[in-house]
Amino acid sequence: MDINIGIGEQARRDIAGKLSGLLADSYTLYLKTHNYHWNVTGPLFNTLHTMFEAQYVELAIAVDDVAERIRALGVKAPGSYREFAQLTSIAEAVGGESAEEMIRDLVGGQKTIVRTARNAISATASAGDEPTADLLTQRMQVHEKNAWMLRSMLANQS
Repeated sequence: MDINIGIGEQARRDIAGKLSGLLADSYTLYLKTHNYHWNVTGPLFNTLHTMFEAQYVELAIAVDDVAERIRALGVKAPGSYREFAQLTSIAEAVGGESAEEMIRDLVGGQKTIVRTARNAISATASAGDEPTADLLTQRMQVHEKNAWMLRSMLANQS
């Protein structure tokens, strides 16, 4: 069936491609944050355990929103570990990170997602894709705030 939503097929595919990168980054950060939630230790355990949980729960909703937007554009959303590994800009956790290393790593992941979303915005503007631009703007706001909150947990903020 023809998808006539006022955005040409090539523009829809280009936007969906950029959203696929955002989806992969978001899912990878979700897994990493959930891993850190399970494995954090130290004097800030309760605070970080709770903060990480709030962030991975929010990411779980976000990945669904991004994947559904890709589908609304008429493109198959990536959904396997293999696809995500090929598309993501976020490295997996290596294991054994200290609480401070976890925080720094998650700050980096949050900033990566902001950059990925910001990079995708230009494609939405030229195509007149306001719904995707709105989604991307919301994602940037969430991840900028999360990065700030995580940085605030560090004595030497970066």
